[in-house]
Amino acid sequence: MLLAVLFIAAFAAAARASDVLEFTDDDFDSKIGDHDFILVEFFAPWCGHCKRLAPEYEAAATRLKGIVPLAKVDCTANSNVCGKYGVSGYPTLKIFRDGEESGSYDGPRTADGIVSHLKKQAGPASVELKSEAEFQKYIGERDASVVGFFADGGSAAQGEFLKAASALRESYRFAHTNVEDLLKKHDVDGEGIILFRPSHLSNKFEDGNVKFTEDKFTSAKIKKFIQDNIFGICPHMTDDNKDQLKGKDLLVAYYDVDYEKNPKGSNYWRNRVMKVAKSFLDQGKQLSFAVANKNSFGHDVSELGLEGSSGELPLVGIRTAKGDKYVMKEEFSRDGKALEKFLQDYFDGNLKRYLKSEPIPENNDGPVKVIVAENFDSIVNDESKDVLIEFYAPWCGHCKSLDLMLYFRGYVETIHLFPAKIIFPTIYFSPAGQKQNPKKYEGGREVSDFISYLKREATNTVNTWAS
Repeated sequence: MLLAVLFIAAFAAAARASDVLEFTDDDFDSKIGDHDFILVEFFAPWCGHCKRLAPEYEAAATRLKGIVPLAKVDCTANSNVCGKYGVSGYPTLKIFRDGEESGSYDGPRTADGIVSHLKKQAGPASVELKSEAEFQKYIGERDASVVGFFADGGSAAQGEFLKAASALRESYRFAHTNVEDLLKKHDVDGEGIILFRPSHLSNKFEDGNVKFTEDKFTSAKIKKFIQDNIFGICPHMTDDNKDQLKGKDLLVAYYDVDYEKNPKGSNYWRNRVMKVAKSFLDQGKQLSFAVANKNSFGHDVSELGLEGSSGELPLVGIRTAKGDKYVMKEEFSRDGKALEKFLQDYFDGNLKRYLKSEPIPENNDGPVKVIVAENFDSIVNDESKDVLIEFYAPWCGHCKSLDLMLYFRGYVETIHLFPAKIIFPTIYFSPAGQKQNPKKYEGGREVSDFISYLKREATNTVNTWAS
């Protein structure tokens, strides 16, 4: 009986064991130097973001055990070390190399993202492959691989490849080899670079690997080659690569993408997107494409007004580099015709921008105009008008006490607007003829302050009255 109790206790203790190291004020300086490369989380037990990160961080630590250690410091109990490294918010994650702070960790906050990001950071920028077995294992990973093949390990070409690898190591995976048999097998004569796309994303619309074809090897040309080809026609957008995909004109099909549990189903819809995408890309149309899990990117789906949509069919939207959004309202069809029509309308300029907006007020003739997304351009960006804009929230006490409604007429429009992510109330002045240069109003909040400001700044004559 006693043996059984001891066994259960030991099992429970093992279940609670953590693979995340814990450092304190007393031992941080001595322990941090034991590791060539380590990620440290500075946290507070009461922090909600820290609580959400904890299971992901723990899972990442377990998967990276023996590769990259993960540690944490409770800043509520160890203020000295947290102060030393300038921790002012939680969680703060920092990378240390050879006992010295190397920089902030700005990568994903999921277990998959942390593992992928740190594997690229750990060790050399490019892994040396010394056998066919090492080569096959390397390109078999779930991320794309860039491999340099060089007969002479001391060549200038290999030096330029390693320079490019060092510059891009945070984003992509690099390896190189000087094994003659590997060069022959991949038809490389002396020196070459091949980009291998992940096998689970293989398809009939593009090659699974791409060769570097420039005559001269320079790090700049190598970097451009990688960035132009790494994702192919339609990559799987994840937390780990989203920043590399966003910032360009991008169409995303959101559905239940899951290459772990359902690779066949994930590729079923992706192939339909790719077929249509390739037909437009072959015409020289400029647009990037991706697929993404609609639950992982729930915020993006909501921004497109597609939240609440159910079923297996992909939800499709385009976001341009300027931030304009276009939504495919027609149901995604298995033959791709709906997507084809949506894209044709987009390239022909026949689509109306999607604006997440409340309806335009039926009666908007009062002295203070109510602005929603739908009428912002027609009123605020009217070049003939001086416009004073208040960004407010209905629940904001300071906003309630700021009443501009009865004080301005003539060519100064006063406007209430409710945007996201802004401190309330915030006031801007948009002068007539200068709509690209709105000015933040920093003056007093009394009526006389506004009158003086507008008489001084407005292009048009300001008349005032009060009741």
